[in-house]
Amino acid sequence: MAINLPSPWRWPRRILMGLVGLLFALTAGLWMFLRGSLPQLEGEVTVAGLAAPVRVTRDAQGVPVLEGKDRLDLAYATGYLHAQDRFFQMDLLRRVAAGELSGLVGAAALDTDRGHRFHRFRARAESVLKTLAPAELAVLERYASGVNAGLAALSSRPFEYGLLMTAPEPWRPADTLLVVWAMYFDLQGNLERRELARGWLKEHATPEQLAVLLPDATRFDAPLDAAEVSATGAPTAVPAQAPEWFGKAGDTKLAALEFRTSVGSNNWAVAGSRTRHGSAIVADDMHLGIRLPHIWYRAVLQYPDAAGKQRRVAGVTLPGAPFVVVGSNGRVAWGFTNSYGDYLDLIELERDKSNPLRFKTGADWETAVETVELLGVKGGEAVPFKVLETSLGPVREVGGRFYAVRWIAHQPGAVNINLGKLEDADDLVAAQAIANTAGMPAQNMVAGDSAGRVGWTIAGPLPGRSAQAAASFPFTVDAPLGWQGQMAPADYPRVLDPQDGQVWTANSRQLAGAEYAKLGDGGADLGARARQIRDNLTALGTTDEKGVYGVGLDDRALFIGEWRDRALKLLDDTAVAGKPERAEFRRLLNESWDGRASVSSVGYRLSRQYMYGLYAELFGGVDAELGKLMEKADFDSANPRWPVVVARLLDEQPAGWLPAGRDWKAVQLAAVDRAITELTENGAQLSSATWGARNTSRFIHPLVRAVPALQPWLSTPAVPQAGDENMPRVSGPDFGQSERMSVSPGKEEQGIFNMPGGQSGHPLSSYFLAGHEAWVKGEPTPFLPGPAVHTLTFKPL
Repeated sequence: MAINLPSPWRWPRRILMGLVGLLFALTAGLWMFLRGSLPQLEGEVTVAGLAAPVRVTRDAQGVPVLEGKDRLDLAYATGYLHAQDRFFQMDLLRRVAAGELSGLVGAAALDTDRGHRFHRFRARAESVLKTLAPAELAVLERYASGVNAGLAALSSRPFEYGLLMTAPEPWRPADTLLVVWAMYFDLQGNLERRELARGWLKEHATPEQLAVLLPDATRFDAPLDAAEVSATGAPTAVPAQAPEWFGKAGDTKLAALEFRTSVGSNNWAVAGSRTRHGSAIVADDMHLGIRLPHIWYRAVLQYPDAAGKQRRVAGVTLPGAPFVVVGSNGRVAWGFTNSYGDYLDLIELERDKSNPLRFKTGADWETAVETVELLGVKGGEAVPFKVLETSLGPVREVGGRFYAVRWIAHQPGAVNINLGKLEDADDLVAAQAIANTAGMPAQNMVAGDSAGRVGWTIAGPLPGRSAQAAASFPFTVDAPLGWQGQMAPADYPRVLDPQDGQVWTANSRQLAGAEYAKLGDGGADLGARARQIRDNLTALGTTDEKGVYGVGLDDRALFIGEWRDRALKLLDDTAVAGKPERAEFRRLLNESWDGRASVSSVGYRLSRQYMYGLYAELFGGVDAELGKLMEKADFDSANPRWPVVVARLLDEQPAGWLPAGRDWKAVQLAAVDRAITELTENGAQLSSATWGARNTSRFIHPLVRAVPALQPWLSTPAVPQAGDENMPRVSGPDFGQSERMSVSPGKEEQGIFNMPGGQSGHPLSSYFLAGHEAWVKGEPTPFLPGPAVHTLTFKPL
C-alpha cells in the first residue's frame, strides 16, 4: 500500500534525494577522473617521426618488452610508458634537483628549495645540453617527446595533480639531466654536513684523539685487494685524556638515532670458473629510501645495434631517463653500490669587510658572481634567493664562516648520458671503460660477462686528488685549495679477474692499498656487511643464480651478536640485583635470540638498543653542538664507524675518557637503562619489543604526508621485516633493498629479480603492487617478464 507523506515532508525528501544524486554524481565523476589517468595498454598509437613500428607487450605484472628497429624509437616509447605510469614521480625528481618543489606543493617546501637551488642545477643542465653531441641530444629529445605524448594521451591528468589542483608541466630534455642530479642528492648529499662535523671535531680535539675517534679502517673491512686493511695507521694507545666534549649524554631518543647509516647497497659477482654454466653471475641490491611509486621501473629493450646485432637489454630504468640503469645486455651484466668516496671539499674563504662580494681564495682575491634565483611558490608570490659563486664553487655561510662548496656534482661531466652505452658493451673491459666516463654519482660497478670474467671499478666522475689534497676536513683559508681537475678514466682504480673468482662491495672500503687514496673517505661503512658477503661467496664454491641470490637474504646477526655478548657479560648478578627490569633484559637476551635479525626476536632488538644507548651516552652531547652547524650533522655523519670506537674504549677502558663521576660499567648500565626506559614507555612490556615491531615497513606515496586519509589507498600493507643494517639483508621501516637481482649475461632466462611496490604509480591499476609480496618474502621470481598479456603498437605517421 502506498504511503502518502504529508506535504510538509515532500521538500525534505526532495532535498535528500537531490543530495544523494549529487553525491552519486560526484563519486562517479571522481571515479571517471581517476580511471582516465590509467595508462593505455592495448591498441595502436600513431607517431610522427617514428622510423619503424615499436611493439610493447606487458606481462601479468605490467613489465614491458619494447621491440623496435631504432634506438631513438625505443627512447620515445620508453618516455611514453614512463609518463603514463610514473609522471608524478618524474616531476618530483626534476623539481627536487632544481629546487622547484614549492611551485608544486607550496611554501612548505621553501627550505628544501633553498638548499637545492643553491647548486643551480637547472642552469647547469641547460649548459650541459649545449655541449652534447647531436646523437646524444636526439635521444633526450625523442624521450621528452614520448613523455609529453604519453601525458597528453591520458584522458585526465595524473591523479596527483587533481588532488593538488594543478596541472603537470611538459617534460624537457634538460629534465632528464636533472633526474641524475637528484640522485647526487640521494647518494652524496651527506658530504657537506660530514665535512662540517669533522671540521668541528678537528678544532675541538688533538690529532691523537682524532685518530681514535675517526679511524679510517676497521677490523671488519673486507677489501678487494687484500684479506684486510692494515691497522698501521691506528694509534698504539688511547691518549690519556678525552676531548672536553666527550661522554656528555644527550636527550636524543634512541629511536631517532637508528637507521641513519644504512643508505647504501650490496653487489657481488662470481666468475665463470665457479658457476655451473661457465658464465659470470652478477647480483645487486641497491639500498634506497622506498616509497610509492617505487623508484625503479622494469623494462626489456630489444633492438639492433649500430653493427646490426640484435640486442636485448633487461633490467631497471629510472623514470625520467631512457636507459637501463642496472641489468644485463646478453653479453655483460652490471650492478651498482654507492662508493662513499670523498667527492666534496669545503674551502674556507676570507670575506672582504668592505665588499661582501669579494673573497680571498687562497693567495688571490676574487669577486663572486651574484645570481638572484626566483623560487616559485604555488598560490603565492615568487621568493628571491641569492646565490654567490666563486671559481671554487658556490659560497655557503655557516656559523659566521664562509666556505666555497667544491662538489664533483658541479663540474663538467658530472652528468652526461654515457651510462646508456653500457647497453651495447660486448665484454667486461668495454663495460669498465664506459663506466669510467659515465656522468652519474660515483658508484662501485661490479660486472661480469658471458665469457666468465668479473671485475670492479668506479662508474662516475672522480676528483683528481694529489696525496696532499686528499682530506675529509674543511680546508682552511691558508691551506691548498683541494682538488683541481678530474681524474682521467685511464687512471681509475679497477680489479679484473680476481684469483678467487669473486668480487663484492657494500659501501665500505673497497681497497686496502694505495689506490684507495684516489677515492678517499666520504663516510664508508664499517665493513661488517662486506665481510659477511665475502665469506658467504667463498662458502658457495661452485654455484648458480639461486645460490648467488641467496647471499642477499642473509640476516644472521654476526655484528650485533658481539654487542649481545657484551650486554650479557655486563648484566651479571650484581648488575641485576634489585633491578627487575635489568633481569628481564638479561632473560630476553638469552631466551629470545636466534642469531638473526628475525621479526620475532626480542634479544636482537635489545642488543641493538644497547649499542645505540652507548652512542647516546658518549656522543649525545656533541650531537647537539654539531646540529647547530647544519641540520642532521652529528657524530654519526662524521664517523659511521663509531661502534668500533665505542668497542675499543669499552675494551681498554681508559680512565681519562670516563664521563665525570662514573666508571665504565656505570656508563654501560646507563645505556641498558636508557634502552629499557624507551622500550617500556606507556606501559609496554619489554617482552613485546620484538625486532619486527620496530622494523615494520609500510611504504607510502608522498601525498599521504599531506593528506593522511589517503593512506589506505596509497600505501603498502604494514609488514614486519627481517634484516637490518650491518648484514646483507638490509631493511628498515622506509628503506631497504630497492631491487634484488641475480643474473648471468646470455642466460637471463635463469635470472632472478624482485622489487618492492609495482610497475604502476596508480592505485587503481592492477600493477600498483604487483610483485610486492614476492619482494617481502624474498621469493626468487624470474628476471625476465612472463608471457604477454597486453600489446600496444606505435606506428609511424
